[in-house]
Amino acid sequence: MPSPLFAERPSQQPPERGRVDALISQARRLRGEVDAVRRDAPADADDPRARWQRALCDLAVHQLDDLGAHLGQLREGVPAPGAREGTGGPAARDGRPRGEGATGSLLTRVGSAEWNLLTDEVGWSDELYRIVGRAPSAGPMSLDELPSLVFAEDQPLLSRLVTDCLVDGKPIDGEFRLVRADGRVRTLHMTGEPVLDGEGRTASMWAVFRDVSELRRSERAVRDTRESLRRDGERTGHRLAAELREAVLPAWRGPLRPTGEGGDGGPALEAAGHHLVSAGDPLGGDWYDVLALPGGGTLLAVGDLAGHGVSATASTAALLGALRGLAVAGIAPGALLGHLNALLEAAAQPALGTALCCRYDPASRTLAWAQAGHPAPLLFRDGTGRVLDRPEGVPLGATASGAAYEQAEARLLPGDLLVLRTGGPAGDADGPGAPGTERLLALAPELSRARDVRECVRLAARAAGAEGGCVVAARVGGPS
Repeated sequence: MPSPLFAERPSQQPPERGRVDALISQARRLRGEVDAVRRDAPADADDPRARWQRALCDLAVHQLDDLGAHLGQLREGVPAPGAREGTGGPAARDGRPRGEGATGSLLTRVGSAEWNLLTDEVGWSDELYRIVGRAPSAGPMSLDELPSLVFAEDQPLLSRLVTDCLVDGKPIDGEFRLVRADGRVRTLHMTGEPVLDGEGRTASMWAVFRDVSELRRSERAVRDTRESLRRDGERTGHRLAAELREAVLPAWRGPLRPTGEGGDGGPALEAAGHHLVSAGDPLGGDWYDVLALPGGGTLLAVGDLAGHGVSATASTAALLGALRGLAVAGIAPGALLGHLNALLEAAAQPALGTALCCRYDPASRTLAWAQAGHPAPLLFRDGTGRVLDRPEGVPLGATASGAAYEQAEARLLPGDLLVLRTGGPAGDADGPGAPGTERLLALAPELSRARDVRECVRLAARAAGAEGGCVVAARVGGPS
């Protein structure tokens, strides 16, 4: 393909001027409207949203300037051989033509070059000299000399582009950075093609260089401000979720007061809980609760709602409020889970979750419990542990209201230890034989020697590692 700048050929006729003039007018009108939006944008440098809005407006104005400049070139037609591309006179203070400095255009700095491989002649346009900061008196640079201007990291790319063009006839299309004589770094986009002779051999190579430095800076500004907004949004969401959790949910750490009558009314129940923060999801939907009930009973519950952040915490707060109200009203665990399932189904934002609900009666030392797709409690007695047989129960929100949740009972003895934990949305995968369950059961000898339930919780949390979730330990009447 002949060089668009240096080859001798008849000039193509420009498009119909009236249509191009109309497009130029539209571009100028749109540019003015975007510029007005930019002027009205907040100028607060400390506000990430304001910086993002202004960066987008700047980029849009620059690109509309480029569009207007390109349409102007299209109206004038292909330049004649040897025509000067820059019309702005001497370079501006920042190295750009004066006309470009006035419009803020990012892409009007376009230079071209041709290397004749048969005669070793090299031709550079005037604008290419200005782009690279080289005096015309120094003459153009050969293909072997050109990489000396380029960043060391980008030299292999430039060499590969040129070699592929000269040897394999591939078109050139790539970007690289160079350092001008005045120390400024510019980013150039290079396109070009080989020129073949009559026998199909490469006779010369031409290339067009666009200075896209300002464009890339504007694009980076948009990306940086968008990323800053994303990080600010995440921090705000985490802060709101944490504040909501602290305001509504029970404390995540520390011992809970012994519950139950004790003395002649039956063995007291000592309990402690802990929330294991996951590095990947610090504000997930895991929850637990221990509540003294009217008449001396105790509610023990753990669960996990799908999701994270503010929405998961808000749903957990609503669920936990309903759980407490139903338990205080004397609703048995099985029926209670049925009501929670109906609550999630009727919620504005339906959610899927698991739950384990236990009610301890100190007078009879009986534990009544039900589960909704959740791991069963672990019972430790006399230095051994086992998983309680799990009654039927589907996850909360997984079926229509009216789902039945079976209820099981277990008689406890003084010194018995119960461990409840969350196991993720697929809680039934953490049953007997599962790695998480087996790690906890293996703690039976250590748990039997633990001084109190707080130490039991620490041991269970250590076994869980970085998986996250909640652990509740409850001991009947202290160590046997």
